[in-house]
Amino acid sequence: MLISNDFEVAEPVETVWRIFGDIPQVASCLPGTELTNDLGDDRYEGRVSVRMGPVSLRFAGTAHITERDDAAKRIVVRASGAEEKGRGQASMAVTAALTRVGRGTKVSVTQDMQIAGAAAQYGRGMIADVSAVLMRDFAVNLQRRIRGEGPAHETAAPARGFALGLAAMMLALKRVFRRFFAPYQGIPT
Repeated sequence: MLISNDFEVAEPVETVWRIFGDIPQVASCLPGTELTNDLGDDRYEGRVSVRMGPVSLRFAGTAHITERDDAAKRIVVRASGAEEKGRGQASMAVTAALTRVGRGTKVSVTQDMQIAGAAAQYGRGMIADVSAVLMRDFAVNLQRRIRGEGPAHETAAPARGFALGLAAMMLALKRVFRRFFAPYQGIPT
């Protein structure tokens, strides 16, 4: 499943790219992500935890930076892991590309994700909505980190709770309403 998200950061591309060069800093901005071990050679071990109401998923695995293009400001990370309770597996390739937008930076993130087991039962729509909410929170945390509002390698707050589920539900409802009303948009009233 391919999921794409874009967000803007009110900082120059070069400043944002420096943060992307420090994977522990990037990981600390993504809710629910914790790096547990630097394996060297751009390889890391870690955990990702997401909780929505009664559903809690915690994956442990590895991430490897497979591509870093300083000139194009593009990075590719491949990650894979297993749900710690043995209920599923996930793997993904994440590509982040930075481009200048006025005085700020547009960050385009593409996730090519494969999920099996318990997480797969939620379907593409819910997974995409949760991903969009996490990217929104990541953007806010990244902006704060660049401005020096918080410790350099503080672990991000867990991705959990009613707010995450509610935000994902609101995105799903907006998508349903857009589909429903799209045929009527060109009809005069």
